[in-house]
Amino acid sequence: MSTDPDTIAFYQARAPHWVFHSGEAHSHQLDAFLDRLPEGAAVLELGCGGGRDADHIRSRGFIVDATDATPALVKRANEAFALGARVMAFHELEAEAAYAGVWAHASLLHAPRASLPDVLARIHRALLPEGWFFSSYKLGDGEGRDLLGRLHNFPSPEWLFAAYAGAGFILESHATYAGKASDGAQRDWIDLIVRKA
Repeated sequence: MSTDPDTIAFYQARAPHWVFHSGEAHSHQLDAFLDRLPEGAAVLELGCGGGRDADHIRSRGFIVDATDATPALVKRANEAFALGARVMAFHELEAEAAYAGVWAHASLLHAPRASLPDVLARIHRALLPEGWFFSSYKLGDGEGRDLLGRLHNFPSPEWLFAAYAGAGFILESHATYAGKASDGAQRDWIDLIVRKA
């Protein structure tokens, strides 16, 4: 199982009260990632949240398949952007050679460590040959919960590199930077861009 009930409940309870504003910025890493993909390609988003990134992916001319494990977030994304987003947890991904890119910004960090190898294998299978995959994580030294009660896998870079290599991905680039989480905690983050061999 790739979802934690308490984490899903956190987002389910808060999603109806989130306010989305037109013109809010998409993730700053998104355009550089999309520039790697063939024009008009299919892109899977894992953890679409309120839908801003998926909306930008679509505006760039890509076919976006926006997914999230939290029904209330999917509802909000569709209300705000009419994305056709759907409810899907990471472990429910069954596609095979269907996407040129997979975008997972600040989402896989909620997958329990024990389930992450299976999730990565599913993403690898879902990508076309030479497909690209972006993900980001809060770094740490072991699985735990943040101050809001959400589960995080809190990996080290070395742990992630080994997990991705084990799933058959080639690491193309990574960046580590300081960030502030929504619970107010200061924590380093890592962005990974990998390719399916």
